Amino acid sequence: MATALITGASAGLGLEFAWQLATARHDLVLVARDEARLEEVAGQVRAAAGVRVQVLPADLSVPDDVARVAERLASTGGPDERPVGLLVNNAGFATQQHFVDGDLDVELRALDVMVRAVLVLSHAAAGQMTERGRGAILNVASVAALTAGGTYAAAKAWVRSFTEGLAVELHGTGVTATVLCPGFTHTEFHDRAGIDKSVLPDLAWLDADRVVATALADVRRGVVISTPSVRYRVASAALRAMPRSAVRAIGKYR
Repeated sequence: MATALITGASAGLGLEFAWQLATARHDLVLVARDEARLEEVAGQVRAAAGVRVQVLPADLSVPDDVARVAERLASTGGPDERPVGLLVNNAGFATQQHFVDGDLDVELRALDVMVRAVLVLSHAAAGQMTERGRGAILNVASVAALTAGGTYAAAKAWVRSFTEGLAVELHGTGVTATVLCPGFTHTEFHDRAGIDKSVLPDLAWLDADRVVATALADVRRGVVISTPSVRYRVASAALRAMPRSAVRAIGKYR
């Protein structure tokens, strides 16, 4: 996996993926909306790790932008670029609203970024990777996928189910699919979502570096569902075992 493409690479888990992969000597293709921030990250990574970094600004709620990223993923390489061996579908955001009285355009944008873009980019990457007989796709979901936490949870449930099905289809091709299902993690995500982090105990929080390290280790081992930390593996097992009426009664993850 000489080159990795990461969406949502300018902050949070995406930025941590960029640093850990660069440290492991992977060239990078960084995707996010903020071109200035991407260029800043790319400059820092090039200087510190000495790897090649391509900046690909894109708003994944815009079909034409998604198509440009898909074109890069589908490329089998050329004089100035290598084929992508690892796709990290990380981009996503919380809608910060209830569905019924919320802005439908916000919900549609979230659906485009966390579902449609994952579908399109995974399709482009899988085609190129199976042709070469090697590669990996890592889709970021959440433990929230097992809850009844509104449209964010629904989107992450789709990512989880989709990735499991993709892993089945890719079996024996030399290409793997892994879905990362972290719990609450110290990143900018919760600040941007307006979530009051103080209401959660320290035990609930994971560190981004450990989450990413676990995910990349699981990708290397061909693990399909990657859930960092014992406590969230236990929580996930409990959510799967509980009656859905009890899961619904727990409350929302927003």
